[in-house]
Amino acid sequence: MRIRTITPAVVLAGLALVAGQAQAADPEAVPGPPTKAEAWTGRVVATVTARTAPKATARKRMVLKTTAPFSGNGTVLLITRRTVVDGVPWVEVLLPMRPNGARGWIPQDVLVVSRTRVRVAIDLSERRLRVYRAGRRVMAASIAIGKPETPTPTGPDFAIAERIDTNTPGGFLGPIVLPLTGFSETLNEFAGGNGRVAIHGTSVPALIGTQASHGCMRMHNADIVRLARLATPGTPVAIRA
Repeated sequence: MRIRTITPAVVLAGLALVAGQAQAADPEAVPGPPTKAEAWTGRVVATVTARTAPKATARKRMVLKTTAPFSGNGTVLLITRRTVVDGVPWVEVLLPMRPNGARGWIPQDVLVVSRTRVRVAIDLSERRLRVYRAGRRVMAASIAIGKPETPTPTGPDFAIAERIDTNTPGGFLGPIVLPLTGFSETLNEFAGGNGRVAIHGTSVPALIGTQASHGCMRMHNADIVRLARLATPGTPVAIRA
């Protein structure tokens, strides 16, 4: 597939503290894989290298810092499984890197672990986003999706990576941007970034319900504000065609 580049048209601005729906975990609780009822997240409290296996000598995947790259808020990761090696607990986390769905192992002691009962499901054929809490639907909204030539990526393994308040609610991206861990599969750069896709508001609400974007999902501004209250960084997101 040919990779194309789009000249940056929009600059993301603003920092925001995340008001979380995640719940602090019992110190004795053991995080497990995401389910329809709950998922586990971890806030990074010390810079750490994610590796291909749960051991310090395994190949490096990426360095995870305590602050997220766009917002400057804390880095929060979705935990996908856990194991103990030689008495040391390790967790596998979903990484914000290519290819989509990439994972890596880090020692659990560099994380503050929390539990969330929220998940997001996106249906591109319906152009609809739904939010579930403990398996019960609590929100549904129409979205704009990627154009045929720049489609929104699909898969079961995405998560909200961070939250950005733009401070320009009337701007093109609306009041809030929620970058995902996923990337465009046809673009390696857009909007000044590295091809990361996001859920965000819009200054052109008439296009919601259509194929209009470079891969991002656009919502009415009132809907993105509501979504950001429900789904915080680390929340699992599944996108189906």
